[in-house]
Amino acid sequence: MREPAQKPFFGPETPLLDPPSRPDIKPWRSVAKAVSWRIVGTIDTLILSYLLITYLGPMIGTPVAQTDAFETASYIAVTEVATKFILYFLHERAWSFTGWGIVFRNSKHRETMRRTTVKTGVWRLIASLDTFTLAWFFTGSVATALSIGGLEIFTKLVLYFFHERIWQRLPFGLQKGDRHPTAKAKL
Repeated sequence: MREPAQKPFFGPETPLLDPPSRPDIKPWRSVAKAVSWRIVGTIDTLILSYLLITYLGPMIGTPVAQTDAFETASYIAVTEVATKFILYFLHERAWSFTGWGIVFRNSKHRETMRRTTVKTGVWRLIASLDTFTLAWFFTGSVATALSIGGLEIFTKLVLYFFHERIWQRLPFGLQKGDRHPTAKAKL
């Protein structure tokens, strides 16, 4: 068990100069983010899967009927709801334990662009591998699975980045830390 950090002997003399502690990120915030992202991600996967199965299938020699294409795309999207919800929750919880890329502006918790960008890349790698695996399982075609997973990288990188930027502005599920400035500095 780690001991709490001690205040330095020679340090800020006013609470305003003492940096605030990171807020406690509650699990409910991770659940809410997982649900909101899953809605956006599932719609994107459904549309991409349907379009690629319908139009790419005939090009690579595996023509699929319109109803079968929608059914297969639905299987991929619905299965992703379960797998990605769990993966995303775990991803969010892992990131909530690190303070890298967290800044405080006007006593508010903010993510830096670098943190959001790295988080986006890590999540996209995990999620694209999941999509590829599911698409391969349901279509039986590596080419179709690669095209769905490959195109999804680009669409979801953009969608996820903006999803993170919106969530970093929401205070839901953030509990203030112990050391918040209460007195104004007299300079």
